Amino acid sequence: MTIEFFKYQGTGNDFVMIDDRNQQFPVSKELIASICHRRFGVGADGLILLQNDEAYDFRMVYFNADGGEGSMCGNGGRCVVQFASDLGVFSKKTRFIAVDGEHEATISGDIITLKMSGVKDLERYDEFDFMNTGSPHYVTYVDDVNEADVVGIGSEIRYGTVYGPKGGTNVNFVEIIEENHLSVRTYERGVEDETFSCGTGVTACALSAHLRKGWGSPIKVETIGGTLQVAFSKTNSGEFSDIYLIGPAVKVFSGTLTV
Repeated sequence: MTIEFFKYQGTGNDFVMIDDRNQQFPVSKELIASICHRRFGVGADGLILLQNDEAYDFRMVYFNADGGEGSMCGNGGRCVVQFASDLGVFSKKTRFIAVDGEHEATISGDIITLKMSGVKDLERYDEFDFMNTGSPHYVTYVDDVNEADVVGIGSEIRYGTVYGPKGGTNVNFVEIIEENHLSVRTYERGVEDETFSCGTGVTACALSAHLRKGWGSPIKVETIGGTLQVAFSKTNSGEFSDIYLIGPAVKVFSGTLTV
């Protein structure tokens, strides 16, 4: 069986995209892991199927690099929006469905503005914050993010006694650059390594910074792969709504796989 694939990246977070509107892709954990493998496959942080949905422009189905179906991926969401636009599924503005519910997005040039899920359940501690922005995120602050042991400490927290039994968590290390400006590095579960960028992680870090510093919207966030912005509103009850992840999504190349 020959499958056409497309490679996209959003601030260095890269994904294999499959147009699966005919739902012919042979989903298996082993196949997806082999496609995402950086030595023996295409190489990616995840694989995304774009499928039809009667109520929306399309459905996003996201798999982690280990082949398991994942929770929401913000950069993947921006990339699949660009992919859907390139396929002619929509023009300018779209509504689609993902594992965490409905999303809206707009395109301006190569900049995708993606509406994220609202956030209401936040755990705040002296040394870290924890919240779910479509995926679970642990947010801790460091003096120099370049010196952070992202993989060592990140994997320990991800598999630790607190969050490990609950399916694990992504772990973010944050350095405050100046007002409304952060630098972030992220250990991602499912990839089990540091990635160049994590959209749901960047979102969590921006919301955490608002809580700790009182910063307004938007907040600029630097990642290894580039710059993102997070815009948001806060309700009187303390919940976050109208959260937008803003940044580029770019097609890298396409090809065919024989499986």
